[in-house]
Amino acid sequence: MSVPASSIGDFALETTHFNQIKTLLYETSGIDLKPGKENLVKNRLASRLRTLGLNDFDHYLSYIEQDRSKQELTILIDSMTTNKTSFFRETPHFEFIEKKLLPIWSRKTSVRLWSAGCSSGEEPYSLSMLLLDKLANPSSARILATDISDTILNTARKATYSQEQIADVPAPYKKTYLQMNTQGGQSLFSVAQQVRSLVRFANLNLMAPWPMKGPFDLILCRNVMIYFDRPTQERLINRYYDMLSPGGHLFIGHSESLSSVQHSYDYIQPAIYRR
Repeated sequence: MSVPASSIGDFALETTHFNQIKTLLYETSGIDLKPGKENLVKNRLASRLRTLGLNDFDHYLSYIEQDRSKQELTILIDSMTTNKTSFFRETPHFEFIEKKLLPIWSRKTSVRLWSAGCSSGEEPYSLSMLLLDKLANPSSARILATDISDTILNTARKATYSQEQIADVPAPYKKTYLQMNTQGGQSLFSVAQQVRSLVRFANLNLMAPWPMKGPFDLILCRNVMIYFDRPTQERLINRYYDMLSPGGHLFIGHSESLSSVQHSYDYIQPAIYRR
């Protein structure tokens, strides 16, 4: 008999439930739930059980198993990740692009970028604004933006943000690439069509086969690998290596490092690597 790990309201998350969810997440998305995350799982899923009208986690796990559309599995994965992002996040990356990469890309007839784990769209739209403003031939550029969550991709495609969300957009870019409108007394900002035109959003599970072909000049996988264990991180970054053009770059989050995994990249500076 399993020992109750935690409970909330009428729901009890037992050790067997946690282990089943942990295995399911790892096998389908690579997410590695660490011991001690029981309360996180419990708190994030309790409202889902209420929405579905389910009495306990046994019924919820059965519901996922019987859902042939896999929609509930996607919702589970989405519930276990934090879609924290912002425009022009991690400024040194954008400075590196402007100073080091744009002069090289300006001599190319085609520039391909991939925002892997794009969340609600701020990262790829930031890239697009920078390319439109600084790249000699921005029409040569294309940005692929992928995420495992359809919900967050729908938000990204809407391309509408609050005043707080656009706080880090440089003032000239706000004027040129954002359009203000008012809804319900709130100021909202829509990303201009010219910015959106460089970005293509697609659902992608990084652990599954990748339908697109390389090479990419830049891959950004920032603050995504924090969810993975070391073997999964190693497999992923070496798959990225194969998708990069010679001399192409990989950006990871500044809280992440490749020092503990085996790879063939050249270290350039913190969170920046080159094939």
